Amino acid sequence: MVLIKSISGIRGTLGDDENSLNPTNLSKFVCAFSLFLTQKYAGKNITIAVGRDGRESGEMFIKIVISTLSSCGINVVNIDLNTTPTTQLVIIKKKLHGGIMLTASHNPKNWNALKFFNEKGEFLSHDDVNEILKIESNEIKSKIYRNSHGKINDFKDSYDLHIREILNLKYVKPDIIRKKGFKIVVDGINSSGGIIIPKLLESLNVEVIKINCIPDGNFAHDPEPLDKNLNQLKEEVLKSNADLGIAVDPDVDRLVFVSENGETISEENTLISCADYILSKEKGSAVSNLSSSMGLRDVCKMHGVEYFSSKVGEINVVEKMKSVNAIIGGEGNGGIIYPQSHYGRDALIGVGLLLTSLALKDKKISKLFEKLPQYHMLKEKIKIDNELDFNNIKNKLKSTFYNFTFNEIDGLKIENNSSWIHVRKSNTEPIIRIYIESKNKQDSKALFETVKRALI
Repeated sequence: MVLIKSISGIRGTLGDDENSLNPTNLSKFVCAFSLFLTQKYAGKNITIAVGRDGRESGEMFIKIVISTLSSCGINVVNIDLNTTPTTQLVIIKKKLHGGIMLTASHNPKNWNALKFFNEKGEFLSHDDVNEILKIESNEIKSKIYRNSHGKINDFKDSYDLHIREILNLKYVKPDIIRKKGFKIVVDGINSSGGIIIPKLLESLNVEVIKINCIPDGNFAHDPEPLDKNLNQLKEEVLKSNADLGIAVDPDVDRLVFVSENGETISEENTLISCADYILSKEKGSAVSNLSSSMGLRDVCKMHGVEYFSSKVGEINVVEKMKSVNAIIGGEGNGGIIYPQSHYGRDALIGVGLLLTSLALKDKKISKLFEKLPQYHMLKEKIKIDNELDFNNIKNKLKSTFYNFTFNEIDGLKIENNSSWIHVRKSNTEPIIRIYIESKNKQDSKALFETVKRALI
């Protein structure tokens, strides 16, 4: 069983022991978040939003979360089956004190998680997360339960709120998109994306073909939107003669496209393509994390603006974006962060920007992506246990790649002018991630073989 506590939230496999995400642990962490809020907003009537993705455990878990919050004196705006970016927007638009999203994002269905947000609809800072973990590790029952329970109210219009936000963005052009009459296949991975993505597209006069859009949590394939998991989508795009395909993860903060030729467009290119469009309209810097493609750096150079990188993790990207006043950013896993809307990864923003760019340029999606910088990225992972000495791994790799440069702000990134390797412990799984990028597939594979030999 697995229970991971990090800046990405409290994530774990379902089970009945102390090292899993079960009702007892769920209640403990929600209580800790409640006490954190009552200390932060002393004397105030606190209200937060609570949502869940489509996985089967969500229906039971959200009842536990809401009842726990209420017993701790916290008011709840229940948005139920929803997306992470929608939850973030509800917090902002309704001026709430924070929020919780129940989702294990791209992890398999035997996982779930608590994602905590502050009053800005953003992930909690490192210091705030550490404070919650400190509270959870102490005895909290006597301090938290209240005589008066928090009120619970349902909010049914969250999807419409989110879609209006997208349609009103300056560089999303709904009327131009509607004139194109796109045909698009959507793989909603049996979660909330199967509702909100088609709803957005239908508002844009798109003919939508749905696959895996019943949000019952019975994921039709591994929920991470990678090429190897999208065969059904690729086949349906070809069969339907569609203009493109769209795949999201269960909480809809990651976005991947399939071309009209039935080929997956690397998730790395989601951010790069949207940034290319935005930077063609407005000058400003861009940010991605250390595990993201060099393509964004190249696009920034092409548009005469600065590129910056951050540690992996949405809050790390957001903090860097704020510090350099970036106008767009995100992560190479298909996550777009566009501050004109909010500081959170949002697949709906990516859909709006990409379709506008396609409509304005009057191009097939494959031709649009041909113009972007071309790199090959290899993504691998190795399962680990608690006995692993990560410093030992770093030292082995540094001695192997002695003629490269090193960046150690997040794991170890090994770089030269034409390629890089990033090795780090995951925030969301008990694994080491190994990302490698170079100009071609052969070079990436050769670098990976060298990494494997060093680790063995």
